[in-house]
Amino acid sequence: MIPLQRNQQNNRYCTFLNQTSKRLESACGNGNQSVSLKKIFASIGSLLNDTAQQSNGSKEEVTWAANTFLQNVESAALVAALKSPGNEPQTITAETMTVTAVRVTDNCSRAGKMIELNAQNELMSIDCTTVVDASEPGSGAVAFISYATLESNLNSNFIDQQILTGDDKLGNITLNSKVVSGTIGKPGPLSKPFNFTLKHKQRKEMEDKIVCVFWNLTGTWSTEGCTLLLANSTHTTCTCNHLSSFAILMASHAIEESYPLKIITYVGLTLSLLCLFLAILTFLLCRSIRNVSTSLHLQLCLCLFLADLLFLTAVDSVSNKVACAVIAGLLHYLFLACFTWMFLEGLHLFLTVRNLKVVNYTSASRFKKRFMYPFGYGFPALVVAISAVVNPDGYGTSKHCWLTIEGGFIWSFLGPVCLIILMNLAFFITTLWILKDKISSLNTDVSTLKNTRLLTFKAIAQLFILGCTWSLGLLQTKATAMVMAYLFTIINSLQGAFIFLVHCLLNQQVREEYKRWIRRIETHRTKSQISGLSMSAVTTRTEWEKSS
Repeated sequence: MIPLQRNQQNNRYCTFLNQTSKRLESACGNGNQSVSLKKIFASIGSLLNDTAQQSNGSKEEVTWAANTFLQNVESAALVAALKSPGNEPQTITAETMTVTAVRVTDNCSRAGKMIELNAQNELMSIDCTTVVDASEPGSGAVAFISYATLESNLNSNFIDQQILTGDDKLGNITLNSKVVSGTIGKPGPLSKPFNFTLKHKQRKEMEDKIVCVFWNLTGTWSTEGCTLLLANSTHTTCTCNHLSSFAILMASHAIEESYPLKIITYVGLTLSLLCLFLAILTFLLCRSIRNVSTSLHLQLCLCLFLADLLFLTAVDSVSNKVACAVIAGLLHYLFLACFTWMFLEGLHLFLTVRNLKVVNYTSASRFKKRFMYPFGYGFPALVVAISAVVNPDGYGTSKHCWLTIEGGFIWSFLGPVCLIILMNLAFFITTLWILKDKISSLNTDVSTLKNTRLLTFKAIAQLFILGCTWSLGLLQTKATAMVMAYLFTIINSLQGAFIFLVHCLLNQQVREEYKRWIRRIETHRTKSQISGLSMSAVTTRTEWEKSS
């Protein structure tokens, strides 16, 4: 099987290389034949699609295809520039790339002459004497190429982490510009550095870090020989002492993993696990409160208990990539299941209040278990299955066993979560509105008013139980990041404690059941003590009789 796969890879490489050679041979012509930049550009433009097809392979395969593509495009553009009329830039723009090239024929007659090239609003500025050796008469050519979508293939997976120092390591590092290439046909360092200015794909904020990089033929983005000159919110200017393919990296501001935040997480999750365990026992053993409502509570507690336990014990287990991917997939499923049951909780509370029933009752005709369980566990399974098929490499990162943010894969979790939060907020607001009207229409019946106020308190508590506070995680940006991080961690790590408080300790039926359990334990203990005293008395009497 392995030799067959290798043969298929070799055949694909040979096909790609043969197609490249045929296109270049067709475009460049024979001998001294005059060739226009438009013709060569039209011939090599489709090479970008061939390169993109290689992106489904391994990192080595993508590197090989990208190097082949870049080298041939630069060579072809330079050949066309040398055969074109001199001293006037030529620009051809199409869907795949934009090529701007110029042939220098005046041997840089003017001192300090700079050659300015513009390819789809990406700029290159190079000294004329760098292009043409000023000590000897002659001519030279320079080409500047801007690729339309190549950055999606040569993405941040090819970033060499060793090139980044200090705060740059803390953020989410992304390729934040198009990929551009510059060539003069002369290898090695330049006599004078050149500048290039690239437009940002995403707006740069104050805290973001910018890094100028070039594409190393070893298959990584590197900073060697390149320096940042100027950066604003929309553009960055870099200077480099060599020519290659270039791009801009942006390290987004990230919150440092603080020790207090870690302690809060561990303490909060440990307390939640204890409360969830007690709640699970309560819902399983208290027969008097078994109904649709407690079934919902039980399933939410089970999913949240398993998710918190797995997160607490295995989220940092990144040494084994396969195991880490499995852990990330399980966490994805369990947390989605938690939110699905939170949605069902919100829907159940809304139907309960709308129909003016007591909290622990919902008509079976409106909320049936045979629909509840398939949706509660089937929906998250469907989302995870589709996500794993679309992007199996999206599970597991270098730091945590969680979903990668590359290619927007994290939205396979955030998308359903945001939708459920919005729907639960709608249920929550509607529930409060109904309760407001109910309270205002009540008479002075104290017991009725007390029950409705208890229902109102439980509805407010649902803001925490239904996962609405998870929206704080989406607000961890810029100046408020640290505050939101602490609020998010404290509130959501104690979600299990909120569930135990509201659905167990504040439930009168559960409290009565707890009292019966305590009385049984005390009765059993009393009987044991009486039995122990009786046995002791009998033993003492027997020994006394024997001695007498």
